[in-house]
Amino acid sequence: MNQSKIIIGVFLFVFFNAFAQKNNESKSIVIKDSAGFSKKINPLAPARAGFYSAIFPGLGQAYNKKYWKIPIVYGALGAGVYLYVNNDRQFNQFRAEYRSRLAGNERIDFPQFSTETLITGQRVFKRNRDLSLLFCIAMYALNIVDANVDAHLMQFNVNDNLSFKPDLIINPVDFRQSGGISMKLNF
Repeated sequence: MNQSKIIIGVFLFVFFNAFAQKNNESKSIVIKDSAGFSKKINPLAPARAGFYSAIFPGLGQAYNKKYWKIPIVYGALGAGVYLYVNNDRQFNQFRAEYRSRLAGNERIDFPQFSTETLITGQRVFKRNRDLSLLFCIAMYALNIVDANVDAHLMQFNVNDNLSFKPDLIINPVDFRQSGGISMKLNF
């Protein structure tokens, strides 16, 4: 009885492993537009770009080959971190000074400020610290969204046969310029 269970187990293991082999076909899809141009797209590229940006900010932009966006991502995140650290330092200094005054110690770092000013300063710097943390989180999320949307937009057909641009139009009656939009479709 035990031998038959082992044989069946080995058979099932080999059988299911035979169907679990990876397919060597590429994951890309070939699409053709109305003009006859074909383009290979990877339908998983947007998710992969977003995942890369979530793991390491700017990596999704590098995956999309939009290298010029990486300094913008790090500049925004760096500004948020700088503001957070600076406001946290100021908050801690005001709090330490306020506690020192309450305890009656001789430590006076800010002799020009009254006790009410120190309380107000603590509130302001705590609020600014919390807002800068929200700014960092928003920039991190925007980094992920940008990588994902950019990867989506790379799959669209953009060529000279389809264009959309603003244009200045001169009115032939009174010769005034007015804004307009021109759309060009070539088939």
